[in-house]
Amino acid sequence: MIKFLGAAGTVTGSKHLTTAFGKNILIDCGLFQGLKELRLLNWEPLSIPASEIDIVLLTHGHLDHTGYLPKLVKEGFKGRILGTAPTLQITEIILSDSAKIQEEDTARANRMRYSKHHPALPLYGLDDVDDALKLFQPVPLAEWYHISQNIRCRFRYNGHIIGATFIELEIDGKLLVFSGDVGRINDPLLHDPERPERADILFIEATYGNRLHASEPPLDALAEIIKRCTDKRGTVIIPSFSVERTQLLMYLFWQLKKEGKLGSVPIYMDSPMGRSVLEVFNQNRDWHKLSSRDYTDMCSEVTCVGSMNDTLKLANDKHPKIIIAGSGMAAGGRVLTYFTKYLGDHNATIMLAGFQAEGTRGRALLEGAREIRLYGKYFTVRASIENLEGLSGHADQNGLSDWVSNLPYQPERIFIVHAENDGAVGLQSKLKEEYGWQSEIPALNDQTEVPLDL
Repeated sequence: MIKFLGAAGTVTGSKHLTTAFGKNILIDCGLFQGLKELRLLNWEPLSIPASEIDIVLLTHGHLDHTGYLPKLVKEGFKGRILGTAPTLQITEIILSDSAKIQEEDTARANRMRYSKHHPALPLYGLDDVDDALKLFQPVPLAEWYHISQNIRCRFRYNGHIIGATFIELEIDGKLLVFSGDVGRINDPLLHDPERPERADILFIEATYGNRLHASEPPLDALAEIIKRCTDKRGTVIIPSFSVERTQLLMYLFWQLKKEGKLGSVPIYMDSPMGRSVLEVFNQNRDWHKLSSRDYTDMCSEVTCVGSMNDTLKLANDKHPKIIIAGSGMAAGGRVLTYFTKYLGDHNATIMLAGFQAEGTRGRALLEGAREIRLYGKYFTVRASIENLEGLSGHADQNGLSDWVSNLPYQPERIFIVHAENDGAVGLQSKLKEEYGWQSEIPALNDQTEVPLDL
């Protein structure tokens, strides 16, 4: 049996449950983000008791694939949590940050009394994260791991972010392939994703299933956006995903500096999690393209902001500057401090540099919102809003189609997941047009019987 506990009809909350030979195997354990009705799902119990799940396999460390783990453990899960070494390192960083933000946000809400819950409580805290970390078990890349006599799994390089993989789950000879998030070819930092050579049952993401990435080189587009803002003596604020996107932006700014296209405008990176992820890059050289010299030179061009007091000082500094700050969809993190100072500034620019899920502040800005709610108050938007396309870590429609091109035959079942409706329908049409393949778009909590253990 297969059950879709998340990332079905949405791009967040990835959780796919496979049951066979008496084992309950959960692929990813993500947090729902974005729309309030999605976020509320994080508080609902799973349709299977956590204590009955035997093992969790992680494709990569992003919050929408790992962020529910402390809650799962809190609810009684006691099995193993498997992922590649960098994935588990990234997951530890992300979960700790998530718990800290939740604890800080609920403390602020209780202090300022803007929550309808009395008292407001976090979904989980740092102690719950510590309990989850005790269950982590790193696995080598591309080697089979035996879950039981009839079930084994393998993690294969997938680009997207450092440590990311797609997962092959073999059950009594039948191969299930979970794409995770598929990366892009020719990424400046990461190697090209591998492609599966066989899949009896395929689960494929479709975040960009109905879109093609911009053909303009991102370096040129980035330089133009920065020039428009700095010509006004303004500040550029970039809400950025702390894993991969922040490091990619640092790399691109380093390139622009080398080419003399940024002048003397200072660049700041304000993300404690982003700094920690830089160290993961430093410790896992085989997973990316940066040489030791490149890594050092790149980091030397960007000033890392330390304490929250430093954040407040930088936010009040009116000199032109570029600030990369978490989080990528402006759901939380230090970027909100800068928003309180710069959303109403005609000379400032807010540059969005990645996918913005429904219900997030980033999506609202992208769609032209004139005011944004922060810390229980509304702030007028006067800053310029720019969308830098071409930086997404997800393959677009053509990239996803190419990713399955090595399959010698049509899988028995194809499930399109991790997408809003337009993305899922777009990829479904592409697979039909390109290969003549039929596919299915499951809804949240759908379950289907697949003969896995005959």
